[in-house]
Amino acid sequence: MNISQSLLARRHRRELSRIPQLSGGVPVSRREALRRSVYGSAGMLLMEPFSVRAAQDPLSPRKLSTGDGPAKSVIQIWLWGGPCHIDTFDPKPGAGREYTGALADTLDTNVDGMQIGQLLPGLAKEADKYSLIRSMTHGTNGHETAAYLVQTGRTSERDVFPGSGAVVSYFKGYDAGYEGLIPPYVVLTEPQGRFSEAGFLGPRYKPFATGGNPASPVFAVEGIVSPGVTEEQQRARRDFKGKLNTLGGALPGHSALKTVVDSEEQAYELILGDAGKLFDLGQEKDEMRDRYGRNTFGQSCLMARRLVEKQVPYITINYKGWDTHKQHFQIMNRKLPELDQGLAALLGDLSENGLLDSTVVWCTGEFGRTPKVATESPWNGGRHHYGKAFSCLLAGGGFKGGQVLGATNSTGEEVAERPVYPADVIGSMYGQLGIPADAPLPHPQGTPTNVVPGESENVPMGGLLKELV
Repeated sequence: MNISQSLLARRHRRELSRIPQLSGGVPVSRREALRRSVYGSAGMLLMEPFSVRAAQDPLSPRKLSTGDGPAKSVIQIWLWGGPCHIDTFDPKPGAGREYTGALADTLDTNVDGMQIGQLLPGLAKEADKYSLIRSMTHGTNGHETAAYLVQTGRTSERDVFPGSGAVVSYFKGYDAGYEGLIPPYVVLTEPQGRFSEAGFLGPRYKPFATGGNPASPVFAVEGIVSPGVTEEQQRARRDFKGKLNTLGGALPGHSALKTVVDSEEQAYELILGDAGKLFDLGQEKDEMRDRYGRNTFGQSCLMARRLVEKQVPYITINYKGWDTHKQHFQIMNRKLPELDQGLAALLGDLSENGLLDSTVVWCTGEFGRTPKVATESPWNGGRHHYGKAFSCLLAGGGFKGGQVLGATNSTGEEVAERPVYPADVIGSMYGQLGIPADAPLPHPQGTPTNVVPGESENVPMGGLLKELV
């Protein structure tokens, strides 16, 4: 059951609770009870088991997906605001301080010939597990439009296309046989853009944003348990509600009521059972939590690994704070070590537990930042938006490690080799999940639409990443 099902169940129970009883506690008739619960019936229709509806729908993702790929899950690390490629995955030590600023040094990695930024020593030791794309480009410098483009692979001004997480949820979620209580598309901790992540697929495919802070002593996941309510109090409420519930006697054996009861049981399993304990990072050893870093990003990476263990198809870590027009290098001295520790721990941990081969790790922002440092007032050492050239890290799920694809020129200002566009990365990731490039999406106007843009859409593409698979 996903969160929307839980809300529907709650609404249905509220409507059913309005059904009165006759004096003396005698239940109303079955006909009257059903008549008065008409509002809940619509909710029950929506709550018909996903597997049943999938089997009846000729355009069901269960039928559209042609098979499984090496990847089972995706962890998207979204560097909201846009990181600078020169400081991270495409250093330019020879460009001079007007480009490198205070971060002029580089680090050798455990892959011969591959160097990365000086503040990423942990990732330098894990380079054999990931590949770097140094020729990402789209030319868009606005946060919202660039984020939409990188998340969807599309540039359409007429349609709101679904982001990659929603597409994966559509093809690999409940409609396609996913049975987990945790929703198939989870964001840690808040949605990553000011646009509809689900696009025309609709709210059913929106992400479940956890809220809260995984680095807090108690990770309070919003929408599951109200703040301040202990497990004992929640169990007491459940017991008390059970004593008050007499509707079962009024409608014995009724299928709609059974669905409500089953949904309620699933909701309590999410709150009080093993599924709910998934979000309790206190179950991890202190050494493991320290390995990831005792900060929001590091603990989000640890939480993502736990979600992958439960076979959640798509997890996004929304790591904000990369929009550094001012005080860029001061901010990088804080954020890059956090990124380095958390991401290196995630890659190492997934590999050690045999999960990296089945988990795509995708790390990028909506664009890069200007290679040339803005030293003039009022920026005084900042970097601005730059969509012409930026970098991306890809690991796991069948993607090769230890590779570098594409290149920028000596100052990082122009793509010099193998331009790679967002649709190339997204389409390649779908392929690793077993979602074919020509798998159709249910466009609301009936327009033939595939998961990877076709030639008629005029979406810039350099080609799927065959070099990395």
